[in-house]
Amino acid sequence: MTKDQKVVAIQEIKDLLQDAKVVYVADLEGLNAAKASDFRRQAFKQNIKVKVVKNTLLQKAMEQIEGVDYSEMFETFKGNSAIMISETANAPAKLIKDFRKKDEKPALKSAFVQETFYLGDNNLDTLVSIKSREEMIGEIIGLLQSPIQRVVSALQNKSETVEAKAEEAAPAVEETPAVEAPEAPAAESTDETPAAE
Repeated sequence: MTKDQKVVAIQEIKDLLQDAKVVYVADLEGLNAAKASDFRRQAFKQNIKVKVVKNTLLQKAMEQIEGVDYSEMFETFKGNSAIMISETANAPAKLIKDFRKKDEKPALKSAFVQETFYLGDNNLDTLVSIKSREEMIGEIIGLLQSPIQRVVSALQNKSETVEAKAEEAAPAVEETPAVEAPEAPAAESTDETPAAE
Protein backbone atom coordinates (compact mmCIF):
# COMPACT_ATOMS: atom_id res chain seq x y z
CA MET A 1 0.00 0.00 0.00
CA THR A 2 1.46 3.34 -1.03
CA LYS A 3 1.63 6.34 1.26
CA ASP A 4 -1.19 8.05 -0.68
CA GLN A 5 -3.38 4.95 -0.39
CA LYS A 6 -2.76 4.88 3.35
CA VAL A 7 -3.75 8.54 3.66
CA VAL A 8 -6.97 7.84 1.74
CA ALA A 9 -7.71 4.73 3.85
CA ILE A 10 -7.12 6.65 7.10
CA GLN A 11 -9.44 9.44 5.88
CA GLU A 12 -12.18 6.89 5.06
CA ILE A 13 -11.92 5.43 8.56
CA LYS A 14 -11.96 8.91 10.09
CA ASP A 15 -15.11 9.77 8.11
CA LEU A 16 -16.80 6.66 9.51
CA LEU A 17 -15.72 7.41 13.08
CA GLN A 18 -16.20 11.19 13.06
CA ASP A 19 -19.61 11.43 14.69
CA ALA A 20 -19.97 7.79 15.74
CA LYS A 21 -21.38 7.17 19.21
CA VAL A 22 -21.22 3.38 18.89
CA VAL A 23 -17.98 1.78 17.63
CA TYR A 24 -17.21 -1.93 17.79
CA VAL A 25 -14.01 -3.64 16.68
CA ALA A 26 -14.52 -7.31 15.87
CA ASP A 27 -12.42 -10.22 14.66
CA LEU A 28 -13.93 -11.74 11.52
CA GLU A 29 -10.92 -13.97 10.83
CA GLY A 30 -11.94 -17.53 10.05
CA LEU A 31 -15.21 -16.63 8.34
CA ASN A 32 -15.21 -17.91 4.78
CA ALA A 33 -16.35 -15.65 1.95
CA ALA A 34 -19.98 -16.85 2.10
CA LYS A 35 -20.25 -16.36 5.87
CA ALA A 36 -18.50 -12.98 5.74
CA SER A 37 -20.91 -11.91 3.00
CA ASP A 38 -23.89 -13.12 5.07
CA PHE A 39 -22.57 -11.22 8.10
CA ARG A 40 -22.26 -8.01 6.08
CA ARG A 41 -25.75 -8.50 4.61
CA GLN A 42 -27.29 -8.90 8.07
CA ALA A 43 -25.35 -5.87 9.31
CA PHE A 44 -26.63 -3.80 6.38
CA LYS A 45 -30.24 -4.82 7.18
CA GLN A 46 -29.74 -3.59 10.75
CA ASN A 47 -28.15 -0.31 9.61
CA ILE A 48 -24.68 -1.29 10.88
CA LYS A 49 -21.68 -0.22 8.79
CA VAL A 50 -18.93 -2.84 8.63
CA LYS A 51 -15.45 -2.18 7.27
CA VAL A 52 -12.42 -4.48 7.43
CA VAL A 53 -9.39 -2.36 8.30
CA LYS A 54 -5.68 -2.62 8.97
CA ASN A 55 -4.93 -2.22 12.66
CA THR A 56 -2.23 0.42 12.19
CA LEU A 57 -4.47 2.53 9.94
CA LEU A 58 -7.39 2.20 12.36
CA GLN A 59 -5.19 3.34 15.23
CA LYS A 60 -3.86 6.33 13.25
CA ALA A 61 -7.41 7.32 12.26
CA MET A 62 -8.59 7.05 15.87
CA GLU A 63 -5.66 9.13 17.10
CA GLN A 64 -6.77 11.93 14.74
CA ILE A 65 -10.39 12.00 15.98
CA GLU A 66 -11.03 14.97 18.23
CA GLY A 67 -13.19 14.67 21.33
CA VAL A 68 -12.68 10.94 21.98
CA ASP A 69 -9.53 9.24 23.22
CA TYR A 70 -9.72 5.72 21.77
CA SER A 71 -6.29 4.72 23.15
CA GLU A 72 -7.83 2.15 25.55
CA MET A 73 -8.91 0.10 22.54
CA PHE A 74 -5.50 0.03 20.82
CA GLU A 75 -4.20 -3.00 22.76
CA THR A 76 -7.00 -5.11 21.22
CA PHE A 77 -5.96 -4.31 17.63
CA LYS A 78 -4.26 -7.60 16.78
CA GLY A 79 -4.93 -9.91 13.85
CA ASN A 80 -7.88 -9.32 11.53
CA SER A 81 -10.06 -6.33 12.50
CA ALA A 82 -13.35 -4.98 11.29
CA ILE A 83 -15.01 -1.85 12.62
CA MET A 84 -18.76 -1.80 13.12
CA ILE A 85 -20.53 1.56 13.37
CA SER A 86 -24.14 1.80 14.50
CA GLU A 87 -26.70 4.25 15.86
CA THR A 88 -28.11 1.62 18.22
CA ALA A 89 -25.86 0.75 21.16
CA ASN A 90 -26.58 -2.97 21.33
CA ALA A 91 -27.21 -3.77 17.64
CA PRO A 92 -23.64 -4.89 16.76
CA ALA A 93 -23.43 -7.00 19.93
CA LYS A 94 -26.75 -8.70 19.12
CA LEU A 95 -25.60 -9.33 15.54
CA ILE A 96 -22.34 -10.90 16.73
CA LYS A 97 -24.14 -13.04 19.31
CA ASP A 98 -26.81 -14.20 16.81
CA PHE A 99 -24.15 -15.01 14.23
CA ARG A 100 -22.16 -17.00 16.79
CA LYS A 101 -25.04 -19.41 17.31
CA LYS A 102 -23.76 -21.08 14.11
CA ASP A 103 -20.05 -20.24 14.28
CA GLU A 104 -17.38 -19.32 16.84
CA LYS A 105 -16.63 -16.07 14.99
CA PRO A 106 -16.94 -13.12 14.87
CA ALA A 107 -15.38 -12.28 18.19
CA LEU A 108 -15.58 -8.93 19.95
CA LYS A 109 -12.24 -7.22 20.43
CA SER A 110 -13.41 -3.93 21.92
CA ALA A 111 -16.23 -1.41 21.82
CA PHE A 112 -16.92 2.23 22.56
CA VAL A 113 -20.55 2.62 23.59
CA GLN A 114 -22.24 5.46 25.48
CA GLU A 115 -18.84 7.02 26.26
CA THR A 116 -17.60 3.78 27.87
CA PHE A 117 -14.96 1.33 26.65
CA TYR A 118 -15.51 -2.44 26.70
CA LEU A 119 -12.43 -4.59 26.10
CA GLY A 120 -12.59 -8.27 25.22
CA ASP A 121 -15.15 -10.78 24.04
CA ASN A 122 -16.27 -11.44 27.63
CA ASN A 123 -18.18 -8.12 27.50
CA LEU A 124 -20.47 -9.28 24.69
CA ASP A 125 -23.39 -10.22 26.98
CA THR A 126 -23.09 -6.88 28.80
CA LEU A 127 -23.26 -5.04 25.49
CA VAL A 128 -26.24 -7.11 24.31
CA SER A 129 -28.16 -6.11 27.45
CA ILE A 130 -27.54 -2.36 26.96
CA LYS A 131 -30.81 -0.75 26.08
CA SER A 132 -30.96 1.25 22.91
CA ARG A 133 -32.19 4.83 22.97
CA GLU A 134 -35.49 3.71 21.40
CA GLU A 135 -35.96 0.95 24.00
CA MET A 136 -35.27 3.38 26.85
CA ILE A 137 -37.71 5.93 25.43
CA GLY A 138 -40.31 3.17 25.07
CA GLU A 139 -39.82 2.13 28.70
CA ILE A 140 -40.06 5.73 29.91
CA ILE A 141 -43.25 6.27 27.91
CA GLY A 142 -44.62 3.01 29.32
CA LEU A 143 -43.81 4.13 32.87
CA LEU A 144 -45.41 7.51 32.28
CA GLN A 145 -48.49 5.99 30.67
CA SER A 146 -49.00 3.46 33.45
CA PRO A 147 -50.28 5.93 36.10
CA ILE A 148 -52.31 7.77 33.47
CA GLN A 149 -53.88 4.49 32.34
CA ARG A 150 -54.74 3.65 35.95
CA VAL A 151 -56.43 7.05 36.41
CA VAL A 152 -58.34 6.69 33.13
CA SER A 153 -59.32 3.14 34.06
CA ALA A 154 -60.48 4.26 37.49
CA LEU A 155 -62.50 7.09 35.96
CA GLN A 156 -64.04 4.72 33.42
CA ASN A 157 -64.89 2.22 36.17
CA LYS A 158 -66.39 5.02 38.28
CA SER A 159 -68.52 6.28 35.38
CA GLU A 160 -69.61 2.70 34.65
CA THR A 161 -70.49 2.26 38.34
CA VAL A 162 -72.47 5.53 38.31
CA GLU A 163 -74.26 4.42 35.12
CA ALA A 164 -75.01 1.03 36.67
CA LYS A 165 -76.41 2.67 39.81
CA ALA A 166 -78.46 5.03 37.64
CA GLU A 167 -79.84 2.06 35.71
CA GLU A 168 -80.71 0.30 38.99
CA ALA A 169 -82.37 3.45 40.28
CA ALA A 170 -84.22 4.12 37.01
CA PRO A 171 -86.52 1.06 37.22
CA ALA A 172 -87.32 1.98 40.84
CA VAL A 173 -88.33 5.47 39.71
CA GLU A 174 -90.50 3.98 36.96
CA GLU A 175 -92.15 1.59 39.43
CA THR A 176 -93.02 4.37 41.86
CA PRO A 177 -95.20 6.31 39.37
CA ALA A 178 -96.86 3.03 38.35
CA VAL A 179 -97.80 2.40 41.99
CA GLU A 180 -99.01 5.98 42.39
CA ALA A 181 -101.07 5.82 39.19
CA PRO A 182 -103.93 3.77 40.68
CA GLU A 183 -104.07 6.16 43.64
CA ALA A 184 -104.56 9.14 41.35
CA PRO A 185 -107.96 7.94 40.00
CA ALA A 186 -109.05 7.27 43.59
CA ALA A 187 -108.29 10.87 44.41
CA GLU A 188 -110.29 11.96 41.39
CA SER A 189 -113.30 9.91 42.51
CA THR A 190 -113.11 11.60 45.92
CA ASP A 191 -113.15 14.93 44.15
CA GLU A 192 -116.15 13.84 42.10
CA THR A 193 -118.16 12.79 45.13
CA PRO A 194 -118.33 16.27 46.65
CA ALA A 195 -119.25 17.65 43.22
CA ALA A 196 -122.18 15.20 43.05
CA GLU A 197 -123.48 16.37 46.40
